[in-house]
Amino acid sequence: MNEHTPSDGTVGKALSLLDKVAAYERPVRFSELLAESDLPKATLYRLLQTLVSQRMLTSDARSQGYALGPRLIRLAHAAWRRASLAPVARSHLDALSALSGETIHLAQLDNAQVLYVDKRNATRPIPMFSDAGKIGPAYCTGIGKAILAFLDDDSRERAIAQQSFYRHTPQSLTDAVSLRRELEAVRLSGFAYDREEHESQIICIATPILDARGRPLGGVSITSSTTRTSLDALGGFRDNLRATAAAIARDYAVFSLLDVGNEEGEIT
Repeated sequence: MNEHTPSDGTVGKALSLLDKVAAYERPVRFSELLAESDLPKATLYRLLQTLVSQRMLTSDARSQGYALGPRLIRLAHAAWRRASLAPVARSHLDALSALSGETIHLAQLDNAQVLYVDKRNATRPIPMFSDAGKIGPAYCTGIGKAILAFLDDDSRERAIAQQSFYRHTPQSLTDAVSLRRELEAVRLSGFAYDREEHESQIICIATPILDARGRPLGGVSITSSTTRTSLDALGGFRDNLRATAAAIARDYAVFSLLDVGNEEGEIT
């Protein structure tokens, strides 16, 4: 979760507060926010009241909790429609889901972490961490490694420096050297794997979605469980996964051109 810095001022504090409320995924009490905030009680209360009055948060008198408000949700949907890969990827994810019967993820990089922007559940759903809108670690997820591997050298090194390298499972990568070695292999093959590195029994194969210059727009993955399949079996979908990523990239390029054209038309 991003913390505000002194130079961010009131806006930075308010955005950090919105992050904290969103992280709870339920109405959160003032006392809970105060316990984890470095803001004075009066400042925290004033910010909350301002966010409520601007409809960025809602306040429930019965639960005495704060939750994300309708204005923030509307802005989030607008940003999702314009900036996310999700709208143009929808039909391609549907097709890959129907073909594989497994969980499909679409993700982009957000501050060196994985932001899941869309998901298709498996025919027989598997409990797992990921969900659309959630943030996950890049260094120990297949889709995160697929994106990191195709960043330019400077961007990749900055992203590696921001990884936490927490040992989620015995298979988790725990240092920058190991991650660099892994990313080099991903660049050579075009595919990344999650070998139960983030969650026990959860495995996946992933590939980046690259623009015409070879820069990563995001990534797409097929995820399953060791209780019913293997990485070798998931590897059988490599061609389908690569074709899906290429189709999303192609449609996103067309979408972007049309969107720019519409904006220019509006200006004139």
